[in-house]
Amino acid sequence: MQKELSYTIEEIAQLLKVSKLTIYDLVKKGELPVFRVGRQIRVGADDLDQYIQLQKTAPSQKIKAPAHVETTVPEFPSESIIISGQDIVLDLLGKHIEEISGLKTLRSYAGSLNSLLSMYQGKGDIVSLHLYDGDTGEYNLPYVKKILGSFPYIVINLLSRKAGFYVQKGNPKQLTDWKDLKQKQITLVNREIGSGARILLDEKLRIHQIPAKSIHGYSRIESSHISVASAVATGTADVGVGIEKAAKMVEVDFIPLTIERYDLVILKTPENARLIQAVKESLASAALQSEIHSLGDYDVSQMGKVLYETL
Repeated sequence: MQKELSYTIEEIAQLLKVSKLTIYDLVKKGELPVFRVGRQIRVGADDLDQYIQLQKTAPSQKIKAPAHVETTVPEFPSESIIISGQDIVLDLLGKHIEEISGLKTLRSYAGSLNSLLSMYQGKGDIVSLHLYDGDTGEYNLPYVKKILGSFPYIVINLLSRKAGFYVQKGNPKQLTDWKDLKQKQITLVNREIGSGARILLDEKLRIHQIPAKSIHGYSRIESSHISVASAVATGTADVGVGIEKAAKMVEVDFIPLTIERYDLVILKTPENARLIQAVKESLASAALQSEIHSLGDYDVSQMGKVLYETL
């Protein structure tokens, strides 16, 4: 059997120099055929080439999936939803949503702020957020209210978790507070712009009046909590900001500095009524709460609580 080359959604986004949400949107519209390997979505190289050629030769025509894949590609357009965020609990949530509603769940790993901005632009179905506002000390709602504006939406708590510093074993630099980042001998590893961890760091630097340019390594970017923790573990950085769970997966110490609230945002539209109900039922499920609690390092005491809802 000849081996067929295929790509992940992230790889295609990089090849075409667009966001992953743009690729997911093409999938949902049926313009880019896909297949599943377990829970992962992949696109065949031939199908990608054909999509590109069709865009070149007939940009005004609606692109349709090639006939040879129609019997094997899931029907995405009206029966799939996109959940943004990186935490593993979102995979568990997606599974329960599928069981309750029959909707297919796809994942986008974009950061909190970028996902919220995409929702404003009409992309994405469930956005997960952990955005700290330094002026109010509150998570998420200040950003949602400003960005979504007059959109109708609902904000529901998923969980709470600890965030803080990843440091090398034994904490040789003795980093215990945000103000310790003023030490000029510190080498930082950062997260990408728009991620919750990056916004938390930037807000704390602003509050403590620490210029970002004064911190060595501030411009070094990693795209996940695990990658940040790994950079600290290997000694290429002294400190990074992230959540407790990743520290236990990598050989680093964790210095807790805040409890962050991790919430879900969904637009309140007639089309989303079924989705909102499925999310509420999933979050109220003892089975899902038990699965998340068993992972450790998560507080599910407020899980499912509606924190804000427009009329």
